[in-house]
Amino acid sequence: MTATEKRAAVGLSLIYAFRMLGLFMILPVFSLLAGDMKGATPQLVGLAIGAYGFTQALLQIPFGLLSDKIGRKTVISFGLILFAAGSVVAAEAQDIWTIIAGRALQGSGAVAAAIMALAADLTREDHRTKAMAMIGMSIGMAFAISMVAGPILGHWLGLSGLFWTTAGLAGLGLLVLLTVVPNPVTIRFHRDAEVQPARVTSVLTHPDLLRLDFGILCLHLILTATFLALPLALSEYAEIATFKHSYVYLPVMALSLAFMVPLVIVAEKKRKLKAVFLLAIALIAVAQTGLAQFHTHLYGIAIALLIFFTGFNLLEALLPSLISKTAPVDLKGTAMGVYSSSQFIGAFLGGTSGGWLIGNYGLEAVFWFCSGLTLLWFLFASGMKPPRPVSSLLLHVEIRNRRQADQLARKLRKLPGVQEALVVPDEGVAYLKIDKQQLDIDHLQHLLSRFTQTEPQPVES
Repeated sequence: MTATEKRAAVGLSLIYAFRMLGLFMILPVFSLLAGDMKGATPQLVGLAIGAYGFTQALLQIPFGLLSDKIGRKTVISFGLILFAAGSVVAAEAQDIWTIIAGRALQGSGAVAAAIMALAADLTREDHRTKAMAMIGMSIGMAFAISMVAGPILGHWLGLSGLFWTTAGLAGLGLLVLLTVVPNPVTIRFHRDAEVQPARVTSVLTHPDLLRLDFGILCLHLILTATFLALPLALSEYAEIATFKHSYVYLPVMALSLAFMVPLVIVAEKKRKLKAVFLLAIALIAVAQTGLAQFHTHLYGIAIALLIFFTGFNLLEALLPSLISKTAPVDLKGTAMGVYSSSQFIGAFLGGTSGGWLIGNYGLEAVFWFCSGLTLLWFLFASGMKPPRPVSSLLLHVEIRNRRQADQLARKLRKLPGVQEALVVPDEGVAYLKIDKQQLDIDHLQHLLSRFTQTEPQPVES
């Protein structure tokens, strides 16, 4: 990667991390701290924690499309300002309804799609996946840090202080955008990173993509609902002070990551992706059943949480890979856009359903509901076709017309190891799905020598 590409990847990763830290930090403490707000009920607390997901799901695709027209940085800046404004509204709130409004305003700063599009603008095709991987890692790091930092900061600063911290993180993100992230030379559409509105129906009617979208919806529904109930269980039954919740989360998160890594290697390197994917769903089901039965005991909670986070972290790593391998070569960006929207819808449904269940049936009902939903997800996912062992490869090509592009694509498809190929003359890009174990790079390079300016480098999606 060039220095400019590295700056872009680091800067955009920091922006994403700051934003996700702000969203995730309240998760492990919100149900404890918001319960004392004027007008608070379990149902309204659940609505408050999930409200950002509704506006995020509603606006992230439109904001991404808007960035094509008025500029990436303009949209991202506006989104970060909205996010900061929502944080201030929630920080100054005196009642639960104002917090709900602030959370919804936070979610309206839906810049995920615009950030991915800017990353595509600022990186060459054969290095783009590295930048996307850095952004993905920043999200995982932000989640792990927030689970530990949230209870400590919540104890020191209170709910208002947490939201002020979130506003400050949004401000830092805006500063990084304006001072670190380079300005793109050109803005153009990237079908590997952006949504094609006319093709959304193709994604929604694709059986295996639909299974994966349902999966990410379930996963974030379960996460949000669980962390409405779990902090209350740790406080009421285990009698652990709020800031000491971090003492539970820290070792659990560390161990779960250690257990997750070998399973990811088995899934990708040994080509056991579907089996490991189903195992991860089963771990979530076991964890939720364990929480339902042992949420009154500290050690029961800790063991169930270890199982839960092992499955959760594994699924967070595998689901994007499954989307990439399953989506048609020209629909990866569209598939990821629908996938992200499904994730945010899941967060909204998790907040509303979890709050309703706590208010009407108690904490145990939340865990049994999540356990049943996970079993339904497992059955739904079992019908998925085993994903092909493919990676994405993007190449810059110089072609003059559609006829030449189609001719090149046909030749590419005949190469051993090339599963799919699409050449887009307007973008000057060849989109391929390849089996790295079968692909002959020298043969591919020879075929493309008249069209490519750089040597092709296969990269994992």
